[in-house]
Amino acid sequence: MKRIVAGIVAHVDAGKTTLSEALLYRTGEIRKLGRVDHGDAFLDTNALEKARGITIFAHQALVEHGSMQLTLLDTPGHVDFAAETERVLRVLDYAILVVSGTDGVQGHTETLWRLLARYDVPTFIFVNKCDAAGFDREAVLAQLRARLSDAVFPLPACEAVSDDARVPLGESVEDIATLDERAMDEYLESGTLSVGRIRAMIAARRLFPVYFGSALKLEGVEEFLDGLETFASEPQWSESFGARVFKIAHDQQHNRMTWLRVTGGTLKAKEMVDVDGESEKIDQVRVYNGAKFETVTEVPAGAVCAVTGLTRTFPGEGLGAEPDAESPALQPVLTYTVLPADAAEEAVAEGRKPSDSGGTSKGNGASDVARDGDSASRDDRDGKSVETDAGESSPESPRPRFDDLTLHKVMRALHELEDEDPLLHVVWVERLAEVHVQLMGAVQLEIIQQTLHDRFGLDVAFGQGSILYRETITAPIEGVGHFEPLRHYAEAHILLEPGEPGSGIRVKSALSENELDRNWQRLILTHLTEREHLGVLTGSPLADITMTLVAGKAHLKHTEGGDFRQATYRAIRQGLMELRAGVSGHPATPVEERPDTSGAGNCRLLEPWYWFRLEVPADMIGRAMSDIQRMSGTFESPVMDGDYAVIEGLAPVAEMRDYAMDVNQYTHGHGRFSATFGGYRPCHNEDEVIREAHYDPESDLDNTPDSVFCAHGAGYPVKWYKVPEFKHLDYATA
Repeated sequence: MKRIVAGIVAHVDAGKTTLSEALLYRTGEIRKLGRVDHGDAFLDTNALEKARGITIFAHQALVEHGSMQLTLLDTPGHVDFAAETERVLRVLDYAILVVSGTDGVQGHTETLWRLLARYDVPTFIFVNKCDAAGFDREAVLAQLRARLSDAVFPLPACEAVSDDARVPLGESVEDIATLDERAMDEYLESGTLSVGRIRAMIAARRLFPVYFGSALKLEGVEEFLDGLETFASEPQWSESFGARVFKIAHDQQHNRMTWLRVTGGTLKAKEMVDVDGESEKIDQVRVYNGAKFETVTEVPAGAVCAVTGLTRTFPGEGLGAEPDAESPALQPVLTYTVLPADAAEEAVAEGRKPSDSGGTSKGNGASDVARDGDSASRDDRDGKSVETDAGESSPESPRPRFDDLTLHKVMRALHELEDEDPLLHVVWVERLAEVHVQLMGAVQLEIIQQTLHDRFGLDVAFGQGSILYRETITAPIEGVGHFEPLRHYAEAHILLEPGEPGSGIRVKSALSENELDRNWQRLILTHLTEREHLGVLTGSPLADITMTLVAGKAHLKHTEGGDFRQATYRAIRQGLMELRAGVSGHPATPVEERPDTSGAGNCRLLEPWYWFRLEVPADMIGRAMSDIQRMSGTFESPVMDGDYAVIEGLAPVAEMRDYAMDVNQYTHGHGRFSATFGGYRPCHNEDEVIREAHYDPESDLDNTPDSVFCAHGAGYPVKWYKVPEFKHLDYATA
């Protein structure tokens, strides 16, 4: 019996969970068909899922059909939980993409299709709701080929399942054969294609079978199962142990569970595995089927299970022979401030939004994260006045804060949720005494809020979401950090260079061990990656930068580990300040006066952009194009699709956040708008955002660019622009 792991993915409301129910019912796994809208679906086991009628978390079910043992992973369909879906894709043999027969290919469907291509997942397509009035089979098939791939073809039933059996493809055989060179050779020889050739084409993503039916009425479900059994093939597994972690969860007893797919060897209970350089023991191995699970002693390669006992794992991690996954394609673009529950009630009573008490600007202003380091002009929050752009003072109400006990509980709960979803990214901002979280959207925010109430008994509110900016550089610089208070010593030179868009932060060492001991070098590289370093324009996190250790010095007697942490942090910030002053490479010395840092210099502010698809009636195309230009967006030439014009392009998230409501209003409900994260690009209104952030990098004491030197038995601070004159090591770069 062949073992297959398949994940069901779809745009929300396409009928994904309903298809899962139908597959389970047809194979005899359940005796009664559950329904999402009735809250009794077999795979929607969470109370929040039952209450809302949507899938929020990935769930597992076991199905047997003929010679196939199928592990089914049902994934969320809502775009706010797309990161959960993306994590599952790495462990799939096949994906089942569900498309609504009435709605066709929607915006999130295309996002899922691109993710399936990125992770190289072979895909079967099931067109659902074919029993609905107005369904047009040929029109949907044409749309699938136009919007997804021209390799989408219906496949007929095939009773014989041997590799050499012929598939009765009819008139489609020649078109299918043109998709693959070997298939064409086989077609030219025999005039037909074999089951084995079709299997190979599907596995190589050269062919995408499509089936039509109605999951709710069990139409086409049996044929789909037969096709999956016939044309899916089990991968060949390695004998050495390997596993891919795709999910972290906690059961009702708060036991931490690591969900993983075994990709080689055998996973046994009580076995020791290497996790992040340390050995940890697996306590239990659980095989789930809906809400129930069976505890087993071992699972073979190809199996999906949840294990307890591991405390350091994270989604995307590789165990054994498996490497860690790349950074996910989907990233949160909004940041929210966590407030006491009564903050929302106070805001309503005073006629303002919850976030207004913190001086938050409108949606396209500086983000909360961008204001994190602003200790000079905005630390004075306890009922005092705040300096404005014009130099005047205006009263500002203090933002509501948690008491110490509640704050501890909130942070502990949020860190547990962050453990399950690393993209949540919980940050405690010391200067503002605030908790910030990063989210995909409003629906996820509501789920987090409800989860905190149900699981932890905590009631919180959230400030209005604001844009999550990032910062990068456009020129190289060698930053210098020196830390030498009495009986301490460390100096580090870090070369900062622009990286490729989307590359994140990369670190390396170009320093010989003869110049600095390897242990110190490893420590410095750890300091480069152990925290989220902030830029000097708005205090936003750095991105797309390569950091290279090029020089360093320790003292045989006085250097301690923490000394290099201080030197490394200061070197990064000193280099960034030089870049903001317009310097590249390294500055000339001596410096007679403080450099001008009023502009951005060689630093750049990045903002998230949406990739959007807009469908409007043809007579409204002018309004749509004008709106996109007004929002600083770019777009390709409009394409006519019947009576509708289709516009695709890119636009800043800050400008396009609420545009879906505008489209619905001016098209009177006839327009369709969808948007997905399109990456970080240069900020369209950089000067405005920097001005509104009021960020003073020199007053951000937690991220200071200055250094500390020692003379006459005492340490003394040296401003960042004077550090090149006091440094102990020569510049290592030309």
